[in-house]
Amino acid sequence: MRSATTDDDLTARARIRDAALLRFARDGFGAGLRAVAADAGVSPALVIHHFGSKDGLRAACDAYVLDRIRSQKEASLTTETPRESMAHLADLTQYGPVFGYVVRSLAAGGALASRFVEDMVAATGDYLALGVAAGTVSPSVDPAGRARYLVAQSVGLLQLALIDAEAGRAPSPTLEPVAAFTALSRWAVVPAMEMLTEPLLTDHDLLAAALDELAREEP
Repeated sequence: MRSATTDDDLTARARIRDAALLRFARDGFGAGLRAVAADAGVSPALVIHHFGSKDGLRAACDAYVLDRIRSQKEASLTTETPRESMAHLADLTQYGPVFGYVVRSLAAGGALASRFVEDMVAATGDYLALGVAAGTVSPSVDPAGRARYLVAQSVGLLQLALIDAEAGRAPSPTLEPVAAFTALSRWAVVPAMEMLTEPLLTDHDLLAAALDELAREEP
């Protein structure tokens, strides 16, 4: 049985991490540990105790976000019913901070953003492979390319969320992540599900032509 102290430490660590997700989303990664500590209602020393440094805190946030995305995608493709998956997606308050953090990570650019994207591609490849094994996802002629393309689509969608916010058409995904995720979901979920479940084109001629062209280009 865990001690009360251990439970308190775990609760504090999660509270700090959740506060950091929102603070980094809103203010960028230049936000200081004191601001995160104040948001979490703890001392800066406790942040250091749990994460070691701001780099350690960001690494923990990255790992948490990727794990949340991966675990939900895996569940939706292997164990959950479609209604269960949509019910989880509808709980916008839990995904808003994750959404804001991912937008900020990509907007920041640099080596950390590049690593984050590569981790997303790897996670996407993993859960698609699980879906193929479970019979819920169609096999691909290029599994790695499909995983990268899906991430590219997601990155483009997040960039569109920023553009819409700058144009005043939607809330800011970094300043108001829950409201922004809500607005995005209202128009994007149905088209996304349609394109994932219904072929856009009625025959495979373009795919066959692309594969033939690639075959001719190979040495």
